[in-house]
Amino acid sequence: MTRDPATPRRVIVLGSTGSIGVSALDVVAALDASDRPGPRFEIVGLAAGRRGDALESQAARFGVIDVAVADPQATGAIDSSRRVRSGPRAAVELVEEIARPGDLVVAAMVGAAGIPAVLAAIETGADVALANKETLVAAGAIVMPAAAAAGVRIIPVDSEHAALHQCLRSGRGDAEVARLVLTASGGPFRTWDAERIRTADVSAALAHPTWAMGRKVTIDSASMMNKGLELIEAHWLFDVDADRLDAIIHPQSIVHSFVEFVDGSTLAQLSPPDMRMPIQYAMCHPARVPGCAPTLDWTTFRDLVFEPVDHERFPAIGLALDAVRRGGTAGATFNAANEAAVEAFLDRRIAFGRIGDLVAEAMATLPVQAAADLNDVEQADAVARDWVAGRLSASGASPPDAAGKPGPSSAPA
Repeated sequence: MTRDPATPRRVIVLGSTGSIGVSALDVVAALDASDRPGPRFEIVGLAAGRRGDALESQAARFGVIDVAVADPQATGAIDSSRRVRSGPRAAVELVEEIARPGDLVVAAMVGAAGIPAVLAAIETGADVALANKETLVAAGAIVMPAAAAAGVRIIPVDSEHAALHQCLRSGRGDAEVARLVLTASGGPFRTWDAERIRTADVSAALAHPTWAMGRKVTIDSASMMNKGLELIEAHWLFDVDADRLDAIIHPQSIVHSFVEFVDGSTLAQLSPPDMRMPIQYAMCHPARVPGCAPTLDWTTFRDLVFEPVDHERFPAIGLALDAVRRGGTAGATFNAANEAAVEAFLDRRIAFGRIGDLVAEAMATLPVQAAADLNDVEQADAVARDWVAGRLSASGASPPDAAGKPGPSSAPA
């Protein structure tokens, strides 16, 4: 669809009160406050999970009338002048009711719950700036064909996929690309031994050395499940098979990913670890304009360190590539088992090492079915969550005690 560049582009932000959503709104404010030529944006819809007060503040700041909140109890904090949707389908209803062809939906909701809203955006003809890894991990077989059929773009927001997207602009032909390599900071446990990682507590797992993120994403970074999710996402975004996907640890988080070509050359994308840069890239694509993210100061660092992933300490990478090879609902199982296990860890019901164990056991036990439609994905998701819940119940994993520590039965099995 051809757009008038003089008209601000309408934007709906899903997950607006999370770290990506907040950064996206900062990008819009910075771009609209500058006097440079380039895209302008109008925020027309906001959706959040349960932080009604933060959502109201954002709506007031950007003059937004249409909002959505998943928790009905949070609606009390929202001004009565706004049109409010609430409940588990609130974000989907918001998109269905106000999105138009040519709009941009920033999909920053956490978890598989974001999948229906992304599909709704595609059906309305809106482009998607995708920060929700789980959408493609669980439902890539549905989402990518739907986007192609609707003629809409899915532009990645994750720094790693934004990096690959930029590098591949110089050569996207399948015959030219030898390998896509995603970088990983290594998280807080990069230098820990395997046993120490297995018994790590919640506070240690949340102490990320580089990025400020939500709790679930931070735990995924500590286990490197986030990199596993990103590898599956890269498979769908760039149509690259598991044998040409890899990850490497790069603690400085300056090189965000790189592409190896068949002639032996490699292209990398470098920038400071600031999510506003890839968000702006996705929102303004294909234009590049001055923005609010900092540039690299090459005088302030001397070394760029790269280390191979230790698959014994971080089994998530191998599990994710196995999910790519198996196809079908394997990605949905991988994602749902991880979400359920992370929730149990954050509730202090299991030790950190059990997260990877539960994902591996679920993938080894549960059958892979064809992912023909959203119902297939949702069923696989529910089966995996129920399976993890059953394993926790059978092992006697208990809620935290008064001191906030897991019960004795939550030790690594």
